[in-house]
Amino acid sequence: MNLIHPMKSIEQPFDADPQKSYTMAARYYTDENIYQQEKADIFWQSWVYIGHSSQLKDAGDYITANLHGQEVMVVRDQEGQLGAFFNVCPHRGHQLLTGCGNTRAIVCPYHSWCFDQQGQFLRGRNLQDLKDFSNHEFNLKPVNTEQFLGFIFVNLDPNAKPMTQIYEGLKQEIEHYVPQIDQIERQYHADYKVAANWKLLVDNFLECYHCNTAHKDFVDLVDMPSYQTKTYARYSSHISHQPSKANSKAYQVQGEQSYGYAAWFMWPNLTIWVMPGEANISMLQMHPDGLSQCHETLDWYGLGSQLNRASKEAITYLDEVLQPEDIDLCESVQKGLNSLSYHQVRFVVDNQRSHLSEHGVHHFQKLVIAALN
Repeated sequence: MNLIHPMKSIEQPFDADPQKSYTMAARYYTDENIYQQEKADIFWQSWVYIGHSSQLKDAGDYITANLHGQEVMVVRDQEGQLGAFFNVCPHRGHQLLTGCGNTRAIVCPYHSWCFDQQGQFLRGRNLQDLKDFSNHEFNLKPVNTEQFLGFIFVNLDPNAKPMTQIYEGLKQEIEHYVPQIDQIERQYHADYKVAANWKLLVDNFLECYHCNTAHKDFVDLVDMPSYQTKTYARYSSHISHQPSKANSKAYQVQGEQSYGYAAWFMWPNLTIWVMPGEANISMLQMHPDGLSQCHETLDWYGLGSQLNRASKEAITYLDEVLQPEDIDLCESVQKGLNSLSYHQVRFVVDNQRSHLSEHGVHHFQKLVIAALN
């Protein structure tokens, strides 16, 4: 018999109108069955960022990634084309490549089966006596891959729609705020372990209702009255349209600014940041690592291969101030969602859709609920 704890309420409906809607119930962050369902219904059917083309400059360069339990790799071949494959040997299932690097051929470390950079089976030992053996049958299994503004995405859904269709308008928006996007290279990488469900970190990014309370340096840096969140089909934008304060408590902003801060959320787990200062763009991604655990990665991109002083100051602020603040918030909320006293609450949404409004969170949660049906 299923029992409802007396302190738990009956689940209230999620409404398409954010000013009428309750949030997703706590179970979406604490139920193992939902976490497992997210693998196939969200992460294995979506475009997921894994790197940048500047990391794969030469033939044989490769990177690997884990998509909620599915290992994939992207390789640049001798003709300069990028190909993505499941990172598993078709012989006995061993992982083929790890990390990133360069290889002339893909050789399985288990039984030495060999594949070319286009995933074609080349040879294996002691196969001469096998009957009706077909090389083609043992080619690596391909994965959809696209380059979006130079960034590399993969999608496990063989029928995935193109990114320009799914994220219509986003490419032009980013190009407007980062006009030198075609010249950037990855300059910095950081990893963070967070004791919270991945969706909590996305929720937290999508609203600045908490900023005045929890991010005093950020509020001093960014012009909050001009901060505006807009939602689209599969992404949202979060932009402060007025220039940031040059001498803020966060860091010293270098160069002329035509706007303050620009950021975007790309379904399902990627946030894109353009911090005030010289040309930069960073990718902060939330990777599920268990029901109540998340592995966050930060990739910072700028002009050239080396960080300039302004970018170093901005990264120091992100790494040592803003990230720890947000991680503490999300870890505390994860504990609270396990409380017998908490179930769900109303979204705080105003008519002006101001920087204090939570309509961006409502947009994300609507996508989660739709994906999980």
